[in-house]
Amino acid sequence: MATFLLEVGTEELPAAFVASAIAQWQTQIPQSLEENRLTPERIDVYGTPRRIAVLVTGLPEQQPDQAEEIKGPPSKAAFKDGQPTKAAEGFARKQGVEIADFELRETDKGEFIFVQKTTLGQPAKDVLPELIPQWIFGLEGKRFMRWRDGDLRFSRPIRWLVSLYNDEVLPLELENGGGKISCDRISQGHRVLHPEPISIPHAQDYIASLEAAFVQVDQDQRQTKIAEQIEAVAKKLGGKADIRDSLLQEVTHLVEWPTAVGGGFESEFLELPTEVITTEMISHQRYFPVVKSSQLLPHFITISNGDPAKSEIISAGNERVIRARLSDGQFFYKADQGVKLDEYLPKLETVTFQEDLGSVRLKTDRIEQNAQRIVDQLQLDKNAQAIVKRAAQLCKADLVTQMVGEFPELQGLMGQKYATASGEPEAVATAIGEHYLPKGADDDLPQSLPGQVVAIADRLDTLVSIFCLGLIPTGSSDPFALRRSANAIINITWDAQLPLNLHQLLFDTAATCAETVEKSMPAAELQQKLQEFFLVRIRSLLQDELKIDYDLVNAVLGTDDPEYTQRALVDVLDVCDRAKFLQQIRDDKTLGGIYETVNRAARLASKGNLEFNVLDATTVVDAKRFEQDSESAFYAALNKLLPEVQAAQEQRDYQRLVKGLAESAPKVSAFFNGPDSVLVMAEDAALKQNRLNLLGVLRNQARVLADFGEIVKG
Repeated sequence: MATFLLEVGTEELPAAFVASAIAQWQTQIPQSLEENRLTPERIDVYGTPRRIAVLVTGLPEQQPDQAEEIKGPPSKAAFKDGQPTKAAEGFARKQGVEIADFELRETDKGEFIFVQKTTLGQPAKDVLPELIPQWIFGLEGKRFMRWRDGDLRFSRPIRWLVSLYNDEVLPLELENGGGKISCDRISQGHRVLHPEPISIPHAQDYIASLEAAFVQVDQDQRQTKIAEQIEAVAKKLGGKADIRDSLLQEVTHLVEWPTAVGGGFESEFLELPTEVITTEMISHQRYFPVVKSSQLLPHFITISNGDPAKSEIISAGNERVIRARLSDGQFFYKADQGVKLDEYLPKLETVTFQEDLGSVRLKTDRIEQNAQRIVDQLQLDKNAQAIVKRAAQLCKADLVTQMVGEFPELQGLMGQKYATASGEPEAVATAIGEHYLPKGADDDLPQSLPGQVVAIADRLDTLVSIFCLGLIPTGSSDPFALRRSANAIINITWDAQLPLNLHQLLFDTAATCAETVEKSMPAAELQQKLQEFFLVRIRSLLQDELKIDYDLVNAVLGTDDPEYTQRALVDVLDVCDRAKFLQQIRDDKTLGGIYETVNRAARLASKGNLEFNVLDATTVVDAKRFEQDSESAFYAALNKLLPEVQAAQEQRDYQRLVKGLAESAPKVSAFFNGPDSVLVMAEDAALKQNRLNLLGVLRNQARVLADFGEIVKG
């Protein structure tokens, strides 16, 4: 067994690329080695700002021989009058065998030629040089660079390559614009603490050699060390560090030899909103705030990649930077508070939302219209309506404040604070702050009803307005984050249990947009595309977030059934409830008890012409035509089931419906298979139709819960 090391040395890499490259290699390299019959005992991938490396231990020194059987042409095509044809000679030449090695064998398609072929395994050190370029240039990322005059592309220019097979350098050169990057055993240590090159004697010495040169190459160990140092410094500063996982991961990939350095600023800056200070620290400067009893202290911690002996100088520099930034924030905050929030509204006319859709001020007008539509559906009282209307009017006003101009991440939050300072009701201020939620997949959802309404109204405007211009997401391209907006609308509706008719909202909003936007597509086309888009998002959320089985999702959304599909948009809460309930009764095996009979009834009912909305058997089934007791029993079961169906429709009490279907199942089974079973497809047309109607009513009653024809199995 061998140890193999590959290190790709570069100029300083973006932290996001380091994390991504590690994850990509952790998947790609094991798969690549396995495909090449070189499965090792262990693969470790490392990354720092100046290098991406993989250390492979327990690597087989040679591929195993591979025996395989290869099927050739039919024997009648390979031989004519006992002599090999050109087809036989070509097959033998391609496989590297003699015609005498052919084996004739009968198959179900006639006699064919087979050969047994053994491919000798190659030494691992001969295979690896072919794989290394694939690994390096198989990495994907944003904004890759070219350097020199060559065609090589990477996140940052590649400066050195280390490729060691045990203690032997594997020869490999990368050509780039007249220059060559050759593999060697020479790596680079820390830029400041060890600027001299280092020689790695053996692949297994990699981590120790780098550590001696002040590079902690293992990112997990580096992150643990950073967290421990931060906590130790915070304790000395009299508090506890606010360690956000995202920031911790980022700084881990920004340093090679971390040193936690404390710093401070004047207490007077604590008069600023805490979010302003922490946003500046975390998002802009990559500092860790220090808190005590949930209160922010005038201290921070940074992670230096410099000389630990110069920590005091580093701290002083960091303090100058944060002091200047907080001074700006203090000035902006005081200046903004000198103006009431609603006085900023005229300035929104100078901010363009989208060139064909006008200003942000026009957008707020549309948000207000959408909010009113939602209010009408929810039948809110006058006080709630007034709060929603005011929040919708003011929700974007903070975009033209100086603070949000400097700190865009604070939009909404500053609007909430400025609304309070302007004397707006607390509910209005809260709604302004909440209407941007959720900002990401794992973010909180708005909790106040006005906040929920304005959040939906805002996203609805963005979706419909952008869609009407034909700027619909395709593939991975979604520059306006429309998928995220649709997901937010659905998730807010589900979480808050808002009884919204999304179909009507889309219909009304699209109609208005088509009338008022000059470049809009026709209203009918816009409505159709929006409905299709939302149905895809509902499907995705049910399957990916709620983990509902795909066939159960199909069963509540329907396929090629516009009326059933529309139901999902008319009652978004109901489609979620039905999907979760179906998953529940599948998991507890209840579904299996009704699946076979309902599914068989649904399949046969499709041969009839009964409309899906018929639930009462007495209106379409003639009891006088019954010839067997099983028909009468089936008919009675349907009539008994009808109240349960109606309860499911009116109260979404699907448990009663399933219980009724379970009680009906033996009678339906007897209709098909009992001693007095019937032939549904009877020669008598009237008799056949009567029996198909029985099945159709059962199908329709079950469809109140789901289209059982879409369910794969119980």
